[in-house]
Amino acid sequence: MTFDRTVKIAPSILSADFANFGAEIRAIEAQGADWVHVDVMDGHFVPNLTFGPPAVKAFRPHVKTFMDVHLMISPVDPYIEAYADAGADMITAHVEAGPHVHRTMQAIKATGKMAGVALNPGTPAEAVAPLLDLVDMVLVMTVNPGFGGQSFIESGVEKTRQIREMIGNRPVHIQIDGGVTPQTAPLVVEAGADVLVAGSAVFRGGSVDRPDVYGTNMAAIREAVG
Repeated sequence: MTFDRTVKIAPSILSADFANFGAEIRAIEAQGADWVHVDVMDGHFVPNLTFGPPAVKAFRPHVKTFMDVHLMISPVDPYIEAYADAGADMITAHVEAGPHVHRTMQAIKATGKMAGVALNPGTPAEAVAPLLDLVDMVLVMTVNPGFGGQSFIESGVEKTRQIREMIGNRPVHIQIDGGVTPQTAPLVVEAGADVLVAGSAVFRGGSVDRPDVYGTNMAAIREAVG
């Protein structure tokens, strides 16, 4: 994938119709999604339980763009290979998920996949500084991870700004996950973010029978960020 800082929208299928994942993925891509974001939760690191490797493998044939798999699990290292084999294009793990995050990033890169490192709202920007020459993306959580539909945490804007400055000219994306709407998206894009994860803001009001609503919702976010 050629690196660029144009703003990309990555709908989170955590907000999709669970009985229609294939159709939902095809619908959001047809309506202009740049990436497809898959939230993996273990009921331990975060208070929810979602997609194992077989589910991600089932999603893969429907994803024609880029499958971005966010592992909110601990321990994370034993599962990296399984999610890589399931077809993830990018695997993101949390700096808080274990004591050896540098090793975790190395393990992701060893599978041939792109590597992302995620920060919870209570973790400072400086935590990713030693990793910036190793990763392809930094994910700034602007809600506490675990479930969708939460309100945006404003301190994520300044954290995004700090990380963008730390990245400098490195080819490293900054992704925002949590409470992204047409109102909050311009704040983080101005601060340096270029990948916006949006769940309810994309899927609200639409369905596989009314996919144009997804397109309208994504267009509203794009218009807001200019």
